[in-house]
Amino acid sequence: MQKTATQSHDTELPIDAVISWVDGNDEEHQKKMLPYLEDTKKIESKKFRTRFDQVNEIKYTVDSILKFAPFIRNIFIITDQQIPDFLKNNNAVDIYKNVTIIDHKTIFSGYEEYLPTFSSRSIESFMFRIPALADHFIYLNDDFFLINEVKPTDFFINGQPVLRGKWLKFEENIFYKKLKAPKVSGHKAAQQRAAKLAGFNKYYNFKHTPHPFRKTTFQQYFQENEDLFIDNIKYRFRSNHQFLFQGLINHLEIKNKTCVLKDDLQLIYFRSYKKPLFWYKFKLNIKSKGNLFLGLQGLDQCPPNILEYILQWLKDRTN
Repeated sequence: MQKTATQSHDTELPIDAVISWVDGNDEEHQKKMLPYLEDTKKIESKKFRTRFDQVNEIKYTVDSILKFAPFIRNIFIITDQQIPDFLKNNNAVDIYKNVTIIDHKTIFSGYEEYLPTFSSRSIESFMFRIPALADHFIYLNDDFFLINEVKPTDFFINGQPVLRGKWLKFEENIFYKKLKAPKVSGHKAAQQRAAKLAGFNKYYNFKHTPHPFRKTTFQQYFQENEDLFIDNIKYRFRSNHQFLFQGLINHLEIKNKTCVLKDDLQLIYFRSYKKPLFWYKFKLNIKSKGNLFLGLQGLDQCPPNILEYILQWLKDRTN
């Protein structure tokens, strides 16, 4: 059967994947962090450490891409002088031949004065500077996973990114939230700041799914607003003054009508692990049908029995 023009364009589109990763358990990384902490005891706090600690789940992020998205050209892992354990294996050369480690110094070239940085928002602001990155790429955190086969058109339609989320009011415009002290931190607040920069009076709230981007949108905005980039990367740790650059890019695509909006997230998402094991089994084995993505926030804080089950499930799913 002859392909339509749209099908051909989206199938042949070069698409890369970018993953940000850090091993917060690494003692050298902790030593690097200490001089920049006002309170060095903070490094022992679970709430603080969960942004950095990991349980080697990135292996399954990569494996899920290789299995369920074979059209991905290259997988770039952004790190700070670290290499995930699974890439140190002798067999990794062949299995992970399309996986490349990108050090912070590479994407911060010319801006090294802002290193080291431990803020994901700073790092994400410069991910578009990966050498040889395709114009169309998908960004994932190391706790995002594909759990079923995906197509290029799940991320780009006619070359335009598919943005999954929904429109929400700014918190200051919600009546009942005006009655209590405003919350100025967190993921939602950072998205709201991004939407305001793009000139919106509401924001498109995107969730923990892989995010499709066009590098040229980043580049054009950077050329015209370099000072704004610098202001966002100057923080060593996540700050309430920062905004999500990927949120800004999404809102620019919406403003320019160069994207496709989709309210079906096709996502299973866990951010706490306080329920009994059977509940997670049900979600993973029953609810996974028909969904494309899995998000596992804070997996390092998961109880041992649930963690063991989830990691084995991921291993079986991505083999």
